[in-house]
Amino acid sequence: QVQLEESGGGLVQAGDSLKLSCATSGRSLEACVVGWFRQAPGKERKFVAAISWSGGNTLYADSVEGRFTISRGDAKNTVYLQMTSLKPEDTAVYYCAVDSNSYWRGRAGTQPDVYNYWGQGTQVTVSS
Repeated sequence: QVQLEESGGGLVQAGDSLKLSCATSGRSLEACVVGWFRQAPGKERKFVAAISWSGGNTLYADSVEGRFTISRGDAKNTVYLQMTSLKPEDTAVYYCAVDSNSYWRGRAGTQPDVYNYWGQGTQVTVSS
């Protein structure tokens, strides 16, 4: 089992930055992938970014490429999502997720169905 807890969400203005954290506990995440997804009201959950636990692979949605950065913390039990140049359309609940069945799936890792552990989410609201 893996437990995930997101934090760092809040209300910011367009152009601001925000850093989300995903604290993990439970089983080892070696050979796993950690992803961030987001879900706006009335919309489907969408992929944001993913990182292989080894840190050697990252992937971003086109909508956040160049503005968001996913990384692992020095403690190696936390994954971060640094968000810059935030836009109102970034407003959503952000979820952290773990795919424990693959070292790295590439573009296939953008699908929510491949992730088998999920956090409760943290709200990010960007005002214009």
